[in-house]
Amino acid sequence: MPDTTSPRPAPRVVVLGGGPGGYEAALVAAQLGADVTVVERTGVGGAAVLTDVVPSKTLIATAEVMTLVDDSVELGVRFPDSPGGDTDAESSVSVDLARVNERVKRLALAQSQDVHRRLERDGARVVRGQGRLDGPERVVVDLADGGTETFTADVLLVAVGAHPRRLPAAMPDGERILTWTQLYDLDTLPERLVVVGSGVTGAEFASAYEALGAEVVLVSSREHVLPGEDADAAAVIEDVFRRRGLTVLNRTRAQRVERRGEGVVVTLDDGRTVEGSHCLMAVGSIPNTEGIGLQEAGVALSASGHVEVDGVSRTSARGVYAAGDCTGVLPLASVAAMQGRIAMWHALGDAVAPLDLGRVAANIFTAPEIATVGVTQADVESGRVPAEMIKLPLAGNPRAKMQGITDGFVKLFCRRGVGTVLGGVVVAPRASELIHAVTLAVEHRLSVDQVAQSFTVYPSLSGSVAEAARRLHVHPAPR
Repeated sequence: MPDTTSPRPAPRVVVLGGGPGGYEAALVAAQLGADVTVVERTGVGGAAVLTDVVPSKTLIATAEVMTLVDDSVELGVRFPDSPGGDTDAESSVSVDLARVNERVKRLALAQSQDVHRRLERDGARVVRGQGRLDGPERVVVDLADGGTETFTADVLLVAVGAHPRRLPAAMPDGERILTWTQLYDLDTLPERLVVVGSGVTGAEFASAYEALGAEVVLVSSREHVLPGEDADAAAVIEDVFRRRGLTVLNRTRAQRVERRGEGVVVTLDDGRTVEGSHCLMAVGSIPNTEGIGLQEAGVALSASGHVEVDGVSRTSARGVYAAGDCTGVLPLASVAAMQGRIAMWHALGDAVAPLDLGRVAANIFTAPEIATVGVTQADVESGRVPAEMIKLPLAGNPRAKMQGITDGFVKLFCRRGVGTVLGGVVVAPRASELIHAVTLAVEHRLSVDQVAQSFTVYPSLSGSVAEAARRLHVHPAPR
């Protein structure tokens, strides 16, 4: 007899937010045969593409060139037309910030359009508007072109991101007092930029703007910059900052920031004041979870307003998942994307494993960069992880000597008595590329001997990874 049963309808997936967590989830859902709708308020790619990761790293790419120019004198490069003589690289090369920022915004928009086209090519519908939950299975969208549209969802993913934290006594005006999303509207380089906040965002922009030619003051409430990172790595960055002429004010907070004429005045909690032409507020971010019906739909939020999720991105509401900065798991585009993929694999019945933060590689785009993966020195020193550690300064690496690199190191951790690679830290130019070998070792539970016995190019910076592994060689126990 012929089969008269009706085919099962495709599951309806609604993704609220088009950033990395949202669009990667949508691509997976479309691949698995779902009927996918992506609701995005500002543009596909979200803040990561339009105002955060892509723009900041594009700006930093220009800063990298300026750093190379500044350091090239030591390699024998001369600038005969420079005002300060033929060795004065800094005064002979300058940056046109208007052109830099025009390129930044152009590339960000192009990346957003690329992702938009990919979503539509793979069968997802993209809806421009502000979405909110009406229970765990319905999304109401205030459309950008007017009117509203309601979507019913079998699976709902919340990936609404976060926005810069604003302090009442230092409210950004978009001209002199700025968040990191507003920097790309500047036409001229700040003469003196005061950066409030010495976490990843503050350190990256302080490093970049100093390289671009601005005078920079970094206000840090902690004893050192980058307080949440590897202490040795943070010490290198702070030392480089000071040597390059960047002023670091430790153990003090900005009490208020005021516009004064064509500049700003930052008042510190110890009574001192710092004057500048501009001030960048880099004091953290706030999840975009308020007023979109999450708690009313049964989605639990933390005290900070982040969506609480488990290892497969489930929230407390049945059928509702969440990914990205709104979850507070790790503010990385790569983590957001993986959370989104995991959510769809789980929701649509594909093979899936919970998110493992121990395998996440992260990078800070200062000069030099800091790249990390796996366990940390704090894990080892606290006794939580029994491990051996080795740190090799890059100054001893032949390729580093040839390139004039004097700052940085490679640090590896391995399981005590066994030699399994557990993690590492690389501080170097393009550390984001060098960490991949360590990430592979952590991911596949390689031993230090396996890493050490792999060929590396001579001379190369990656040779220091193999050398560090050799020095952690575990001798076999005597028979």
